[in-house]
Amino acid sequence: MQPAAEPARDFIDLIGLEIDDVSADRVTAHLTVRPELYQPFGILHGGVHCAIVETLASVAASVWFGEDGHVVGVANQTDFLRAVRSGELRAEALPVFRGRTQQLWSVQIWDEDGRLAARGQVRLQNVRSTADLGRPA
Repeated sequence: MQPAAEPARDFIDLIGLEIDDVSADRVTAHLTVRPELYQPFGILHGGVHCAIVETLASVAASVWFGEDGHVVGVANQTDFLRAVRSGELRAEALPVFRGRTQQLWSVQIWDEDGRLAARGQVRLQNVRSTADLGRPA
């Protein structure tokens, strides 16, 4: 009998997103497209693109904000530009704006032929106190 496979640790592991490079100014990653990530018509689900955009922007924003607190995403706008059925995607997050209370990051996702498959941006709130998370404004 084979030992049970270890369950995925989190959503990033579940979709297979691999973070390649992390800095306060840029985050890169890749993902292998597989049938488990398809929508009903046999192409990569748009939610996967959204998750890549959200993840890379959040990681980058968190690294930049550092020990000053936490960041939380407040808006994710993702455009799907090209259907993807197979291969490996590459993604890169770059800052658009980094301020005292908010950040805006742009993320681009390319297919294995170097064609832009999706792009998005995430606005994040800089939160200095964890106690402030989840409280009404």
